[in-house]
Amino acid sequence: MMQSNRISVDIERGAKTYTDGTQGLKPTNLHIEPGEVMALLGPSGCGKTTLLRLIAGLETADEGSRILFGTQDVTQLPVERRNVGMVFQSYALFPQMSVQANIAYGLTIRGVSQREKARIVGELIDLVQLNGLEHRRPSELSGGQRQRVALARAVAVRPRVLLLDEPLAALDAKLKESLRDELADLLRKLSITVIYVTHDQQEALAIADRLAVMQLGEIVQVGRGEDLYRKPSHPFIAEFLGRVNRLERDDAARRAGVIHLGAHAIPCPDALRDSRVLLVRPEDIEVGPVADDWATATVAHRSFLGDRVQLRLDLGNQRPLLADVSSHCAFNTGDNVGIRIHANRFLHSEGSP
Repeated sequence: MMQSNRISVDIERGAKTYTDGTQGLKPTNLHIEPGEVMALLGPSGCGKTTLLRLIAGLETADEGSRILFGTQDVTQLPVERRNVGMVFQSYALFPQMSVQANIAYGLTIRGVSQREKARIVGELIDLVQLNGLEHRRPSELSGGQRQRVALARAVAVRPRVLLLDEPLAALDAKLKESLRDELADLLRKLSITVIYVTHDQQEALAIADRLAVMQLGEIVQVGRGEDLYRKPSHPFIAEFLGRVNRLERDDAARRAGVIHLGAHAIPCPDALRDSRVLLVRPEDIEVGPVADDWATATVAHRSFLGDRVQLRLDLGNQRPLLADVSSHCAFNTGDNVGIRIHANRFLHSEGSP
């Protein structure tokens, strides 16, 4: 098998200002561990592709920026000397070449011997499970197969870092979902440091070891997907990674240290006592029969979504709450129900725009 080629990547005060004065990336620091799959996640225009292009050497960083591959400062190196592999959403395969020739392209232009080239290509075809398709052209392959050819071609030359820019964006939703786990497994088998750009939260959570969530040209938070989902440091993270309900609290509720759910009051966690707005995810709202120690709400709308039922709950004097419950939930529109939210399920919302 191909030898491991793990290396860390560090961005120190990485920034990009365009000639018209637009700041595509504010001064940014990011450490990526050797062999880690790091996702740069955020909405369009947040700076994630700009950061990827700075790492690749396709853009020139602002003065004072530093980009290191391991201990080597590559900030001033042109793209062809950084030894990075790149996969874009178009895959950019050569249509007239076979799978085998596409994968071997980088090796061919480097003058690698036929014997060594055949060995490397054979290993990669096994790794990405394209056996039997070696002589087909890209037009004869499925979208998932073309993606695997592009990955194999990018890593054939043993790059130090593999950069992927929205590699699943061109696929339809069903195919994208089926390929997520396959791609995650493949990236780990490649044993290489990967930086993966996407705007798709589910894709990032499924594929990456850690996520760097970006907004307005800067990184807001870095961490494991589950940690960011459960313990976001910023309301943008909470709202971007999934859905949230907003519970507003007046001065009296904050003084009393409670959270109002309709006519019912529950103790507010000490860490959130001064928060004017709390966030809670729909799946963290328990719904059951009316009970003395639960808040009471009315089901304003019921939506069956296959794997779950979504209820819109009317609390009277507050904005409605959305709750995700079991697909076997028997409550219907107009029913009175009890609701409960455990204290550790509330999230911060301070700093919300």
